[in-house]
Amino acid sequence: MRKITQEAVREFRNGRTFHKDNTSVELSPSGNVVVLKLHGNAIARYDKGNYSDTLEVCDGGWSSNTTKERLNGLCGVSVHQKNWEWFLNNKPWNGNWVTVKDWQ
Repeated sequence: MRKITQEAVREFRNGRTFHKDNTSVELSPSGNVVVLKLHGNAIARYDKGNYSDTLEVCDGGWSSNTTKERLNGLCGVSVHQKNWEWFLNNKPWNGNWVTVKDWQ
């Protein structure tokens, strides 16, 4: 895992802002929603106010190796590709927003 992914994921989990190169972590004005972004596109979000320990992920509109790498840095998330098809936690995935359970 690349260092930038490790740093971004650490700050995402801790609910702190982060910006380095093409990756950022932002907080909602209330501070309850944490968003991981790649090239300005949201690829993961966590609502700290819902107490359900769930995470939502998407590909941000880009099925890239960098997107996969950033998402794979998150606990409970495994994205891979086979024959041009993406899989999230071993299930076919079209890249749209989906909830990942038990991510912490």
